[in-house]
Amino acid sequence: MSTPKQRLATFANQVPLFLGLVLLWMLLWGSFSWLNLLTGMLLAAIVSVGFYLPAVELGLRLNLWYTLIFLVRLGFDIVRGSLQVAVLALSPRYTPSNAIVAVHLRTRSDFILTLTGVSTSIVPGAIVVDVDRVRSTLYLHVLNVHRPDQVERFRNGVLDEERRIVMALGSPEDVERLRRVRGEDRSEQDQRARDQHAHEKRKRGGTA
Repeated sequence: MSTPKQRLATFANQVPLFLGLVLLWMLLWGSFSWLNLLTGMLLAAIVSVGFYLPAVELGLRLNLWYTLIFLVRLGFDIVRGSLQVAVLALSPRYTPSNAIVAVHLRTRSDFILTLTGVSTSIVPGAIVVDVDRVRSTLYLHVLNVHRPDQVERFRNGVLDEERRIVMALGSPEDVERLRRVRGEDRSEQDQRARDQHAHEKRKRGGTA
């Protein structure tokens, strides 16, 4: 049974989403009136109750500098992706080779998962086709993938996008988890590099 504090926190998290639905309804009508406001509130309440989804925990944190970095990079990616898709569409030698890429995000926030999926999908060249909320995994259809290294490059790009979103809008828990997981990833990469170096050294020694 939830406590009054938990119920208050859940209500506070739902208020921005409720207001967003009302605002969307007003924008669809293109004008403000009390009738539109009341019908928007009514429909938002019906949608919230009749089509209930798990509550999205909002971190209520905004870092202006990292938000600017996120928006600038997103704009750059959109322009670059548009040009790349245009080149592929006009190229007579283009051979379609697409892939479904699974990207396991490092955070466990539904809010970050949603923003990462949306920001990745609005960049031409990739779109989210499925989401595993439990495992915090995005499945994306990606254009023009021919080699495994291209898959890894795209996956790393999505993880970089997640990092920028977390630094801009993520909760302190998201930021801490991201830093911890990135530290573990770097340790694993360093270990793999040492193992690879040792393997190559033994191989050279055996063929000498």
